[in-house]
Amino acid sequence: MPTSDIIKFVHDGRIVKVRNPDSNQTLLDFIRTNLNKKGSKSGCDEAACGACVVVVGTLSKDDIKYRAINSCIFLLPALNGKQLIVVEDLASKSGKLHPVQEALVKYNAQQCGGCTSGFCMSLFAMFKSHSRLDDHTIKENLSSNLCRCCGYQCYFDACKSLNGKKKTDNFSRNKKDTIKLLKKIQNESIVFYKDGKRYFAPRYIGELKKIIKKNSDATILSGGTDVGLTITKERKDINSIIFINSVDELNFIRKNNKYIEIGATTPLSTISNFIGKHYKDFASVLDRYGSLAVRHQASIGGNLATASPIGDTSPLLLALDSKIVIEGRKKKVIPVNSFFLSYRKTKLKKDQFISKIIIPLFPKNFFFARKVSKRWDDDITTVLLAFNAETKGQLIKKIFIAYGGMDSKPRRAFKCEKILLNQPINEKIIDRAKESIREDFSPISDVRASKNYRMIVAQNLLEKAMIEMKQKQLVGLNA
Repeated sequence: MPTSDIIKFVHDGRIVKVRNPDSNQTLLDFIRTNLNKKGSKSGCDEAACGACVVVVGTLSKDDIKYRAINSCIFLLPALNGKQLIVVEDLASKSGKLHPVQEALVKYNAQQCGGCTSGFCMSLFAMFKSHSRLDDHTIKENLSSNLCRCCGYQCYFDACKSLNGKKKTDNFSRNKKDTIKLLKKIQNESIVFYKDGKRYFAPRYIGELKKIIKKNSDATILSGGTDVGLTITKERKDINSIIFINSVDELNFIRKNNKYIEIGATTPLSTISNFIGKHYKDFASVLDRYGSLAVRHQASIGGNLATASPIGDTSPLLLALDSKIVIEGRKKKVIPVNSFFLSYRKTKLKKDQFISKIIIPLFPKNFFFARKVSKRWDDDITTVLLAFNAETKGQLIKKIFIAYGGMDSKPRRAFKCEKILLNQPINEKIIDRAKESIREDFSPISDVRASKNYRMIVAQNLLEKAMIEMKQKQLVGLNA
């Protein structure tokens, strides 16, 4: 496969080429420094405020999908093969404002202006991606942005006013030309070295395996929403990066009668839309993972590989008895339950990567998942419970209980599971199960919560799960 040291992307109606870029340069820095466009702002540098939001267009057959992303943690080389849209691009060459901009002006949704460009880009992505903007869609898209002036109602009203507006704009009129430009960008593998830093972006799994074998010390990067903070917050260089999101073979969702298969680089936003059809609570938890812009970048494989004790996907996958496919010199399938070793440590070796996750389908089981955090949107987990049970008659025949935020790693509550197995749900067994959580976990106190608070929340969530399961049983009996 031919390789190149040039990244190419479409911007402002032309193909932009950047030879041998700095692999650690963020897209935000490139926009402000190299493109000299100052509308996108640096606020938090950790994808929490939304001042940096821009829109990336990706070719999908003969269409373009627009997604809002946080440019402060999005590394420039990851833009290869895509379209970049910043706030300065929205107005026409004649100076006519985009419908989104007109709405913001009409409803006085500018306030101090510091956050306005980010809001504008989130709204633009929403405008291009949805035929109708209902309350849920608006709230979800606005979750990517903070307004220091608390002008949310103005933004909400501006969004509502876009319903009924024609979707025709400069981008739709130039869509065919943009697609032609995107198709001109060759799907080459990217390799470059600069200032002692190496960057690899293979196109196929075979290439990826070879590169990892020769560069086992490299950091494997997918969405970068966690690893990217090493650069932006810790101010440290990542000297060797293997970017795997360009491997199309790792981005998919497939389903048969027994299980769902999800490629490691599949974005969490894509997974949420699919998995909600089978596990509603799974999707509900994912929808509270960061903001929508973060979920557009974050991948399921990356969320697992970071092995964070508060990673939102891990307890969900543990409770669903999921498996991970690991590849390197050999391919192997292991349970998620055996994947996590200790704090931020997994069974992944330096020459291995996650290729997919296998989630069994339990159509008759009761699946319950709840996340508790300091605020509802865009916040880190304090305690997360995932509960999956199969009943026969009044008895629990299979049970999987997993927690995040209760240990140095995400893990199952095995003692609690043992107590509930082959038991009916009643007040006595609920009390015993709640008490057993103290034997399963010894949580810590930190800035998010005390250990006592975590324990009480974990017990209460367990009780809520069992009460709801009992109610479901009773409804079934009375039906």
